[in-house]
Amino acid sequence: MYRAGWSRQEIDIAPQGYAMFGYGMPQHRALDRQTPLFARALYLEDESGSMLLFCCLDLGCVTQAMRAGVVAELRRRLGEGFDEARLVLTATHTHSGPGGCSHEALYNLPTPGFVPAHLEKIIAASVSALVAARAQAAPTAIGFTRGRFADAVPVAWNRSLRAWNRNPDVTPRADDEAHLALERDMQVLALRRGGEVQALLSLFGVHATCLGNRLHKHDGDNKGYAAAQAEAALAERGAEAPVAIFAQGTAGDVSPHYHGPGDVVRRRRITGDAEYAYAAQNGRYQSNHALGLLAPEKEEAVSGGIDAILTYVDLTAIRAEPRFAEGNAEAWTSAPCHGVAFARGTRVDGPGLPALLGLGAAALAAALKRKRLDGQGASGHEQAYYRRLYAAQGNKDILIEAGRKLILGRPLDRIPVPGMADPLVKELKRQVRAGALQESPFVPTVLPLQIVVLGGLALVCCPGEFTTTAGARLVATVQEALRGRGIRQVLICTYCNDYMGYVTTQQEYQEQCYEGGHTLFGQWTLAAFQTRFAALAAELLKPADRRAHDTVTRPAPVPAGELARRSA
Repeated sequence: MYRAGWSRQEIDIAPQGYAMFGYGMPQHRALDRQTPLFARALYLEDESGSMLLFCCLDLGCVTQAMRAGVVAELRRRLGEGFDEARLVLTATHTHSGPGGCSHEALYNLPTPGFVPAHLEKIIAASVSALVAARAQAAPTAIGFTRGRFADAVPVAWNRSLRAWNRNPDVTPRADDEAHLALERDMQVLALRRGGEVQALLSLFGVHATCLGNRLHKHDGDNKGYAAAQAEAALAERGAEAPVAIFAQGTAGDVSPHYHGPGDVVRRRRITGDAEYAYAAQNGRYQSNHALGLLAPEKEEAVSGGIDAILTYVDLTAIRAEPRFAEGNAEAWTSAPCHGVAFARGTRVDGPGLPALLGLGAAALAAALKRKRLDGQGASGHEQAYYRRLYAAQGNKDILIEAGRKLILGRPLDRIPVPGMADPLVKELKRQVRAGALQESPFVPTVLPLQIVVLGGLALVCCPGEFTTTAGARLVATVQEALRGRGIRQVLICTYCNDYMGYVTTQQEYQEQCYEGGHTLFGQWTLAAFQTRFAALAAELLKPADRRAHDTVTRPAPVPAGELARRSA
């Protein structure tokens, strides 16, 4: 028997015309609120007093600024001895939530800039929910169950089927079978008092992009609707102040919109209020499925101790183990780069750069690559740097070198596009002139890896967006590494603790769909994650006082002066 508590707190951010996070479009502004956005929290404690705090936010992502702020406030309230490895902070990935919440520069450009008030409200709501959950902890039984959505339930489709079909470890699917090219299992933790479910945690991967980029209201999208619907249903069954968390699994290549013959035309027919109805229906599929799995005879009782481990790694220079890299002994990650495919967006969920502009950008990127690899006018050091970069980035047409802050090889102040032609370029040039980007990173590069253990369950907590097959391979890696600990189930939760784009398999990467173009650290990113998570899991086999993982490394603070000059 555990002690457990749960709570939710509204994220009290008033829409004031700032662009929302997710689609990267300045015109996607929040002018009103369709549904509340919440921080939903669970507190778990085993018989020895070891605890776990889990908080899921109705936001597009978690940032290091959010996590650091929550950890600092929890230490103030719970004591300086609070171990941040015991905190999981994740997000539903709604694309209709506030932006401007990162200390890194790139993903704040559409907002425009950094919005300190947004960050403060998110930290306050998260801490309030977590502290309240801890305060009402009481004896609670926990059960685990899982179940597959029936094939006929229209809840999710693979949006990058060509990339999926490159994987040797999947069943190839035809264009009309995209709904089968994903993990259709949902996993659920049920928390019971007096035999009745009072709270739950669901894991199922599907993008929260039912709502498109032409709407102007904050909204929880499908995950938010699923949570609200499940909470209402539990309340009708007699639960007091129930909390239902619908967190993400491997959502990277999974869309809530139909993908197949005629998909673009079909998507265009869903507009305005119909999009909110579509999000509510998708949420209903998820909430109904989760509630349908809640039966003692379907559940495995969870018992045993709570454990957690956390480390930060610099993803710009990891050498992957050959066993995870197709036998390649020189499989390295590199400085982060966004591909042209990133700017092109996704065909149904979020179209981006027009096709002709994309072709032109790809041609320029290819020409620049040839020039650099030919060594024209470059020092030996520069030649070596770009040989390593292009070896890691493979066939990606590099648009943005986020590490060096170059766009198609040009410094930010020399982009040959006038600000009046594009609001993103206008904001970028404003920040350059203001001296707001000299030392600040464009994107995070030092990222958190975390594994938490609850009895016979282990949860792999990953930053960013993992495709279905990438996540499955990582789960298998951790399962093998934890074999000596008696773990029966390894689960994955994504969008945890920070945001770093996508993670595809090396085979998917070669297709250079949107997900590959947004896999920043190159074609061996998954292999690097497998390498480092396997090492982290190996430390979990040791007694806590004998573990040797890095607990010191953290991202460097962003210069306060530059942050102020980026603030909206």
